[in-house]
Amino acid sequence: MVATAAPVEVERPSSDVRPDVPWVTIVWNDPINLMSYVTYVFQTVFGYPRAKAEKLMLDVHYKGKAVVASGTREEMERDAQILHSYGLWATIQQDR
Repeated sequence: MVATAAPVEVERPSSDVRPDVPWVTIVWNDPINLMSYVTYVFQTVFGYPRAKAEKLMLDVHYKGKAVVASGTREEMERDAQILHSYGLWATIQQDR
């Protein structure tokens, strides 16, 4: 006779990977770039109309940061790299 053990429940570690939650690119305020230049970069990189680019630039200037794009992690990593090439301070994080 073979003894069988009761099934063991394995508790999965709690991780905040959430693949269905998009990532965002955040641009941070800096003392170097002119407001007109930041507006230009947002229009050039993302194709935003001037009004949207200016609103985001003002958020960066007055609030210290602005979410400028959202999507997959790979897309946001690419966007951050492009923004870095224009001299802007950008980071990515998973949206909450």
